[in-house]
Amino acid sequence: MRVLGVDPGLTRCGLGVVDGGGGRTVRCVAVDVVRTPADAPIEERLLAVGAVVERWIERHRPDVVAIERVFSQHNVRTVMGTAQASGVVALLAARAGLPVAFHTPSEVKAAVTGEGRAAKQQVTTMVTRLLALEEAPRPADAADALALAICHCWRAPMLDRMAKAQARSAELARAHTARLAAAAARRAGEAS
Repeated sequence: MRVLGVDPGLTRCGLGVVDGGGGRTVRCVAVDVVRTPADAPIEERLLAVGAVVERWIERHRPDVVAIERVFSQHNVRTVMGTAQASGVVALLAARAGLPVAFHTPSEVKAAVTGEGRAAKQQVTTMVTRLLALEEAPRPADAADALALAICHCWRAPMLDRMAKAQARSAELARAHTARLAAAAARRAGEAS
């Protein structure tokens, strides 16, 4: 499975492509950070992020795009820009026919470090080790994008099994409800 991990942001948007070979084996394909000037109009910044993401989707042909789920921050302006960048990435993935998965920062940290409250440096250290990189990805947004991709590679099989189990459970519940309704109808017909 090839995953494009995106750590959304306007000033810095981390991009990382990872191949998952089954199990815990992962390999870094590409990593970078899209930067936009803080004084540029929002629409130009979103356009710049979108143009690079679109090129990455075309160039690397991921199977899925994993995006960090926007969470409440103290700075509303920052969270708005992050949410807008996240929306642009999700839109471009959908337009390319790719599924989108959102992962919370604590999910990602727990997946790569074993601790959902790990510091950024711990995440960077583990990403460097897991991908056998010669040097740590910089800035932290690049490491975070790779961590998102790794997290998805490892969690996707479990999430898929859970979705199939839920679908099967719903199917069994529908069949059981239909049998109960049919039995009730038979009893009502016999009583009259």
